[in-house]
Amino acid sequence: MKPFLLQITETTATVAATPAVEGSQSLFDLALKGGLVMIPLAILSIMAVYLTVERYLTIKKASKLDAHFMANIKDMVLNGNIKGAKALCERTNSPIARMLDKGISRIGKPLQNIDVSIQNAGNLEINKLEKGMPTLATISGAAPMLGFLGTVTGMVTAFYNMSQAGSNLTVSLLAGGIYEALVTTVTGLIIGIFAYVAYNQLTAMIEKIIHQMEASSVEFIDLLQEPA
Repeated sequence: MKPFLLQITETTATVAATPAVEGSQSLFDLALKGGLVMIPLAILSIMAVYLTVERYLTIKKASKLDAHFMANIKDMVLNGNIKGAKALCERTNSPIARMLDKGISRIGKPLQNIDVSIQNAGNLEINKLEKGMPTLATISGAAPMLGFLGTVTGMVTAFYNMSQAGSNLTVSLLAGGIYEALVTTVTGLIIGIFAYVAYNQLTAMIEKIIHQMEASSVEFIDLLQEPA
């Protein structure tokens, strides 16, 4: 029994004394091994982050509106203070304010013309809010495809190197080539998932503003139809 215990002790000591295998590689090292496909993936990742932050700040700013804005506009219009209502819209940096400003400037003309001008102004504001969104949607689909392309080309290279190795083929050579090829797929999926989630969240924020704009335009048109 003692020799057996002694053998276990020696084995444990040997394992403990053996230097650890080289530490896990950093993300930067893995990225370098992904090949040339990592360059467009890096560009797409920068674009995705920039568009997400820029659109979020822009949409968040556009969604801010004084709770008493419509009430003030209504009071001014009903009291005939058209200049004051227009000045209030010009001072308010909001898509709703700019949209209603077009309608206020058309007061006195046929109601249909006012409605059309409001709709046109609203469409312009929506286009401003959606600027860059198609690009973000494209990144969400293109990044995983690029990653998969990098994996395919990397696997071709890996199998070519293995064929050249001949009898010197080792498990480490096989595993190393495959994991390096899969780096691009992982990177592409991460970028794609980030862009997809960001696109949907930003779209939801834009839709909320659109609903507010529609409600405000309807309220303004109803205001003009009220008897004097």
